Amino acid sequence: MSDTDEIEDSSAPLIEHLAELRTRLIRSVVAFILGMVISFTVWNPIFNFLTQPICGELGERGQDCGLILIKLQEGFFVAIQISLMGGFILAFPYIATQLWRFVAPGLYKSEKSAFLPFLLASPAMFFLGAAFAFYIVIPLAFDFFLGFQQLGGLADPDNVAPTAPDAAGAPPTLDAVDERTLADAGITFQGSVQEYLNLTIKFILAFGLCFQLPVLLTLMGKAGLVSARGLADVRKYAVVAILVLAALVTPPDVITQVILFVVVYGLYEVSIQLVKRVEKKRVEELRAEGVLGEDEDLYDFDDLDDGEPEPDEGRKG
Repeated sequence: MSDTDEIEDSSAPLIEHLAELRTRLIRSVVAFILGMVISFTVWNPIFNFLTQPICGELGERGQDCGLILIKLQEGFFVAIQISLMGGFILAFPYIATQLWRFVAPGLYKSEKSAFLPFLLASPAMFFLGAAFAFYIVIPLAFDFFLGFQQLGGLADPDNVAPTAPDAAGAPPTLDAVDERTLADAGITFQGSVQEYLNLTIKFILAFGLCFQLPVLLTLMGKAGLVSARGLADVRKYAVVAILVLAALVTPPDVITQVILFVVVYGLYEVSIQLVKRVEKKRVEELRAEGVLGEDEDLYDFDDLDDGEPEPDEGRKG
């Protein structure tokens, strides 16, 4: 009988946690739907804002900024897509708050103080990456793509000889007599609304997620999952991984890929320094508590900047 009571007592907190989780999820979904409805009412101004990069590049070339609807329902799905994105952005602070209130009671005070800054830094870094993509990378990419346009030319009438009138007395017509008189084929951008939106969102998400790298690695360093020395030792593998990432998440133009590679690799180096600071702070705390002596250390910080191991590192236990 006591075993049954113990099982029932242990199951009660689990049911309470599940009920609280359900409540938090319902509130988050409601907030997302409200944000989506608000975004749907103003989807046109949002779309006009998102088209500023392409309109600016077309305006510099003296072209009208006009995107076309290839499918009848394409405009509706564009509005839904913008509403989904806008709804998530508007509801994210509330969703993050619900997540924090669900997780916080199970954390120690020290864990709360460690986790909360990362919860705040994550959306800030995402918006920083999104702004970098929207105002710098996307205009450069569109300038590259639009450079392949070709304005069509008309045949030169001076190099065209008139034909003789026919038997019925019809007026003469112009007949091309030289290849130089042929008109050049026109290659003009006529972009699809949905295709443009998908490409723009892809850029924004790619850079926004890549800017999460310092937050993720620093949090992993604080949890002891990675070390500054370990990150420095795998630099060459990180370079290859970043090159592959740049080739996969960006369109096939060298400019965008180089920009993404430089930015992500720079963030990787920043992450090493942030993890290094976390480790030094941990060592100082252990020394203050008397766990470590003044001459003792948990990490190897020598020659960390160049990533080269010490000459006797292989002989260390």
